Amino acid sequence: MQTKQILKAVAATAAAASTLVLSQCNKASEESTGNDTTKASAENATLVISAIPDTKTTNQADKFQGLVDHLSEELGVKVTFAPSVDYTDSVEKFKSGDFHLVWYGGLTGVRARAAVDGAVAIAQGTEDPHYKSYFIAHESTGLEKSDTFPAEIADLKFTFGSNSSTSGFLMPSFFIKENTGKMPKDFFTQPVGFSGAHDKTALQVAQGQFQAGAINYKTYDKMVANGDIDPKVCRIIWVTPGYADYNFTAHPALNEVFGEGFIDKLQAALISADAKVVGDAINRSGIIEAKNEDFNGIEETARSIGEIR
Repeated sequence: MQTKQILKAVAATAAAASTLVLSQCNKASEESTGNDTTKASAENATLVISAIPDTKTTNQADKFQGLVDHLSEELGVKVTFAPSVDYTDSVEKFKSGDFHLVWYGGLTGVRARAAVDGAVAIAQGTEDPHYKSYFIAHESTGLEKSDTFPAEIADLKFTFGSNSSTSGFLMPSFFIKENTGKMPKDFFTQPVGFSGAHDKTALQVAQGQFQAGAINYKTYDKMVANGDIDPKVCRIIWVTPGYADYNFTAHPALNEVFGEGFIDKLQAALISADAKVVGDAINRSGIIEAKNEDFNGIEETARSIGEIR
């Protein structure tokens, strides 16, 4: 995929960013001036982080608590985790300034940065530059793992994850089109499903509610390791080529409230988090630097199949 210029912002938020006051800023901070304003705002503001609900969210805050504590200690600011209702909610609350740092999938990250001028991808999981999706099928289909695209799934009852998911919809759709010349709506002979989350996709296929589906490989591998699914029953039948995916995207107003250079400090703090903290929060072995251009391929793919216009 050829690199393109970063998406131009579709929402003029520069003015909003300059006046945005993060959570819990008191009135005295708002009315003060000069350096006192920055200092007072930083002392009273709370850095709110969130994440797309790509798996069950009942314990998502607990998973992120270690990262919350790490960032608070490293940066010397109040940090809290706030869950997102769905993928769209994570983008809308980032646009409004309610969320300041969000763990996004590739597609939602592109959309969020397009909506907020100056927003930047600052970090990603060690595995994310070379991410992949699994096509899975119930054992009753008789399908086995293959190096070639499984065209037989056309006649099966198939489910994606969320329709805003990079690894659970966008990239699987792209590879279906690349290998068959057809978009999913034309390729499948039955209506497709949308489970809404990767773990739900795996469980629906394992339980026979759907015969096949697409899922991100990290969720599937973790569910197998935890004994949540039987890989003999819910089988991997095809592995996609690699692509860039998840990332932490930061709101530009962070530098306004916490002081110039804060986003750089936030990036360094994320990268310094230890393996257990990272594994618990985002199911990765570590965190590395990211930049907006790393996800130009996702933008190009989304445009090619009509997900971004």
